Amino acid sequence: MRGINSIRNLVIALSFVVVPFVVAQESGWRTIAGWAKLPEGRAWGSTSTLDVDRGGNVWVFERCGVNSCAESALPPILQFDPTGKYVRGFGAGLFVFPHGIHVDHDGNIWVADALGKDGKGHVVVKFNREGKVLLTLGTPGVAGDALNTFNRPSAVVTAPNGDIYVSDGHGGDSNARIMKFAKDGKFIKTWGRKGAGPGEFGELHGIALDSSGRVFVADRGNNRIQIFDADGKYLTEWKQFGRPSAVYIDASDTLYVSDHRSDSKLNPGMRRGIRVGSAKDGTVRSHIPGVGAEPEKENVPEGIAADGKGAIYGAEVALKSVTKFVRN
Repeated sequence: MRGINSIRNLVIALSFVVVPFVVAQESGWRTIAGWAKLPEGRAWGSTSTLDVDRGGNVWVFERCGVNSCAESALPPILQFDPTGKYVRGFGAGLFVFPHGIHVDHDGNIWVADALGKDGKGHVVVKFNREGKVLLTLGTPGVAGDALNTFNRPSAVVTAPNGDIYVSDGHGGDSNARIMKFAKDGKFIKTWGRKGAGPGEFGELHGIALDSSGRVFVADRGNNRIQIFDADGKYLTEWKQFGRPSAVYIDASDTLYVSDHRSDSKLNPGMRRGIRVGSAKDGTVRSHIPGVGAEPEKENVPEGIAADGKGAIYGAEVALKSVTKFVRN
């Protein structure tokens, strides 16, 4: 297995090569590194989030070749077709720290900017697929806990009726709440606070909805997924999916969770990796390990999404790429 991991590290480092590489995994999945191909002359930066639209296009919110877009003129919102070919990019000059992305039922693109600087950031923005701004939530560049401000919003998701859910916070001295808005941006309600009890959050990092409208929140700081109804009523928590950085639920209620932080100190007894299971009953069906000879230090994608056809896509912060996983 050490040899397989060494090969996978090599091919990810060479991900700019046009022809993708395929590496077998002990988990029953194989990895296609170098799947998404950037325009010539542009290098990947840290990439923590992605989503897949109904046509199989993959949308990535990338950190402008480094780990921040604060000083960059590069577009951080990138579209790739189902083969990994670059289609378009937009959003240049608007963001500081790309962190969350979501494609809604109508194909609009929502992003969450988890830092602020020079009048930018601490916002959630809705674009059409051509890059036109349709809606902005929060006050650009202003961190706060009022109803018109966020403090490090980490993720966003929308319901079929257009309701908007934002995980507002990213640990530390940021907020620790879920914000719910109507489709026109009108505030509806908020819930949550810092802590480790039911309905409290240690470090917010992702959000998703299942087919019944339940809200799944990646409470990474407390090593759990918390589940609420659509109005914020606490239902339960699941710890069997690890220390979640991202949660994704497809149309069949398959739950995908990325855990790239578990170790003997932060989450004893849990190995990091991607876990695939049921959003209905919490069963874990599959585990895809990370890259590296030591489980405690394996690299695992931070962002996660699936195309409904059996493929999983991972956004790599440390390895700076987009990785595709398919069944052997």
